[in-house]
Amino acid sequence: MHLKGDQLAAHLERDLQPVYLVHGDEPLLIIEAADAIRAAARRRGFDEREVLTAMAGFNWNDLYHAAGNMSLFGGRTLIDLRVPTGKPGREGSAALQEYCARPSPDSLLLVTMSEVDWRDEKSAWMGAMASAGAVVKLLSPALAELPAWLAVRLHRQQQSATADGLRFIAERVEGNLLAAHQEILKLGVLYPPGALSLQQIREAVLNVARYDLDGLREAMLAGDVARLTRTLDGLQQEGEAPLLVLWAMTEEVRLLAQIGAGLARCQPLDALLKDARLWGTRQVLIKRALQRVDGERAAAALVHAARIDRMIKGIAGGDVWDEFRQLSLRITAA
Repeated sequence: MHLKGDQLAAHLERDLQPVYLVHGDEPLLIIEAADAIRAAARRRGFDEREVLTAMAGFNWNDLYHAAGNMSLFGGRTLIDLRVPTGKPGREGSAALQEYCARPSPDSLLLVTMSEVDWRDEKSAWMGAMASAGAVVKLLSPALAELPAWLAVRLHRQQQSATADGLRFIAERVEGNLLAAHQEILKLGVLYPPGALSLQQIREAVLNVARYDLDGLREAMLAGDVARLTRTLDGLQQEGEAPLLVLWAMTEEVRLLAQIGAGLARCQPLDALLKDARLWGTRQVLIKRALQRVDGERAAAALVHAARIDRMIKGIAGGDVWDEFRQLSLRITAA
């Protein structure tokens, strides 16, 4: 079976499968889901736990050994298998399929990994895990969904906030769920149960925004001028190297110019996206940007990027960070 993150709690109240795969793009959600499965397993008599980490050189026979080890006290074992890369490889795929064909009645296998790509979602090993137990896919809430996510977290500790207060927290943490979680816990420590005022939230919440280059790319492609401006300001204040910022922005601009040129030659968009190896969320963002930016406009942005490169190298004069903002507007403006 396949489960969404918000279905897991109800599922564990009534059922416990012999095999679970938990994967997603946000470490906090993976940790929480895995903790919930471990707690449900303990309640049902899985008192022993063996942790395996499938790094390079991992011996997949260890999985069979863990399943075959009998507890001295007659208990049952939870096998906690972690695959940090999100790819078990050929040997691991075969081992998981073989295990799922005959799950141990005295063991529960919990596999956790980072986000699985679309190819592996259709793989035989993932199909085997879904057939033998449950695959739980966890997705980070979009920025627009983050206030509602925060409201649920506050409710769990018997607190609430106004829409303005929730938006304030969401803007400050910039999609960083771990930081958001920490801020919610802090509000629970600082204030008693009940409604929180915007002033209380302002005083308690730190600026923990994750100003990173990936966020810069996403904001630029999405056309989110406010987020892009905040991210650029944050990168400047944190002393990020201008050359790295230029590299991140130019990579996206070059991609838009390449695809835009192909569209001008009447090549099909799907084929151009496939050739550029764009999938999932990134493909959605590129498509959105292409609605605003044609090949000619992207080519002009590349010329602008070359001018910024000369500034960074000291060949031309000007304020590099102001030019970054001007370059970004070429892509974000409708």
